[in-house]
Amino acid sequence: MKGSVPAVAAIAAAIVILIVAPATAQMTGAPTAGYRSAPGVPSMTMPTALREIGFDQNIDQKLPLDATFRDETGKTVTLGSFYGQRPVLLAFIYYECPMLCTQVLNAMTATISMMSLDAGKDFELVLVGIDPRETPAQAAAKKTEYLHRYKRPGAEAGWHFLTGDDPEIKRVAKAAGFRYAWDEQTQQYAHPTGIIVTTPDGRLARYLFGIEYGPRDLNLSLVEASQGKVGSFADQLLLFCYHYDPMTGKYGIYVMRTLRVAGVATVLLIGTFIVVMVRREKSQQNAAL
Repeated sequence: MKGSVPAVAAIAAAIVILIVAPATAQMTGAPTAGYRSAPGVPSMTMPTALREIGFDQNIDQKLPLDATFRDETGKTVTLGSFYGQRPVLLAFIYYECPMLCTQVLNAMTATISMMSLDAGKDFELVLVGIDPRETPAQAAAKKTEYLHRYKRPGAEAGWHFLTGDDPEIKRVAKAAGFRYAWDEQTQQYAHPTGIIVTTPDGRLARYLFGIEYGPRDLNLSLVEASQGKVGSFADQLLLFCYHYDPMTGKYGIYVMRTLRVAGVATVLLIGTFIVVMVRREKSQQNAAL
């Protein structure tokens, strides 16, 4: 027993080095085999029929924060006035949309209601109206409706429903990769469905598509966009084990990272066992003397 403990300890230390070194390289951004960051999907890879309407994932590009809008009270504001401290959940809608926009807002509200993060405290919500004919009064009515659904204290200061002039709307939409068009036949705006997570300094971080957003995906997107400034230790650990897939707009488990976390946990347990055994052996030796 006396000779075996140091040998086991040396082997455990070697295992720690083999497991932790690659994992640390990924966390610090060093290149590792089998993993590469996805810059987004270029529009040319999409079918021709979808090129006019849809999302271009302009990941890491910056929004024009000097763009001016009117908030739900009618006050003139810049887009940048909602950035600086927290990540921002951005969505393009129009307030009189008969179908899709309502579905997006309903799904988004339901999802953030299930999250531990709080709107107005951990992140901001900015809704940009794409119809220049709409008014702050319409935006205010929509804000009242969805604050009533959300029902969390302090949320009013974190939800922003904007209207604006056509050139400013188009400038922000183009930067965000949101492609929409006016349909003369239906007299409505045709547009894609989805929400965008942006960083506190106004860079596009993650796109979540469709009209259903998983709480885990949205939570991880906000934690990642904040660079760890919001969320718990458990969120950070999940973020290490999951990676963002720009093709689906969702987070999937990253097998090698998960195995490394499990490996590190196993080695820590072995190390704890060795320490306990060494101390027990020393206690027995001292008692024998």
